[in-house]
Amino acid sequence: MDCNSLGDCADDRMVRIYEYLDGALTLADLKEVKSHLEQCPECTEQYDLECIIRSVVRRSCQEHAPQQLKANIITRISQIRIESGH
Repeated sequence: MDCNSLGDCADDRMVRIYEYLDGALTLADLKEVKSHLEQCPECTEQYDLECIIRSVVRRSCQEHAPQQLKANIITRISQIRIESGH
């Protein structure tokens, strides 16, 4: 994960960050990416953003819809089926 002279990393930056976060790297690659993140503010920013996104998604997937909302949706689906003749 080398950065070019303009300070922008190669196009595979996010792929490597995803692999890093997913634990899909070899130990050597893991060390390389970790070292790169310590030295590259741009990649660190992308890494931090991805961590936040994953945290929000994880938290959102644990929330449950209110029972009344579920009941309203089921009622509406039933109404639509009746109206359409199904």
